[in-house]
Amino acid sequence: MSIWSRIADALSTLAKGEGLSAVFEQLRTPPERSVAFTIAVIALGAKMAKADGLVTRDEVTAFREVFHIAQEDEAQAARVFDMARTDVAGFEEYAKRIAGMFGRDTSTICDLMEGLFHIALADGVYHPNEDKFLTRVADILEMPEANFKRLRARFVPDADRDPYDVLGVSPDAAMDQIRAAWRQLVRDTHPDRMAARGVPEEAIKMAEKRLIAVNRAWEEISERRSQTAS
Repeated sequence: MSIWSRIADALSTLAKGEGLSAVFEQLRTPPERSVAFTIAVIALGAKMAKADGLVTRDEVTAFREVFHIAQEDEAQAARVFDMARTDVAGFEEYAKRIAGMFGRDTSTICDLMEGLFHIALADGVYHPNEDKFLTRVADILEMPEANFKRLRARFVPDADRDPYDVLGVSPDAAMDQIRAAWRQLVRDTHPDRMAARGVPEEAIKMAEKRLIAVNRAWEEISERRSQTAS
């Protein structure tokens, strides 16, 4: 059964008059967690897509880049998007439900926020309202401010891209510590680890940008330290 078929099953509860946010309460264990993750990104993305006052074709296309949606599954994906966009529940309600499910899983929270940043930047513009939206979502999900800034630096063209921030280490850290942080981030980005966190295969490609940025940061720091030592 495809993830979109499982989403259809999860959404069947809505026939009982429950809101979309209530679906998360039923999706707390694998493989249902991957369904919840997909719904979370689409639902929050739909809310965020209106934050700048306009849902563009680029933002809709971004969903296709995050999730490989087959033609036969487009109706289910569109249903989730439209329901989230028109649901009376605000984005904060969704974020709180998601925090209740993934709150202690910091890696999955990072994966989810990466998906939202990808959607926000799909039209090439990072609108101030999108920044407010993502900042508030990160706050509800209890994502450390340093981690949020690290993500923003990776996605937003004019954001500060300090390599030490990317790796989450202090500029004064020993090279062994920096190397360990780099290796851990690379391990966390491995597809098997991401799948174990409940991230669906369709969304694992979001980590590609993370891995590129992490490796670039490590190379830049290594070059800086080498020049300093010589």
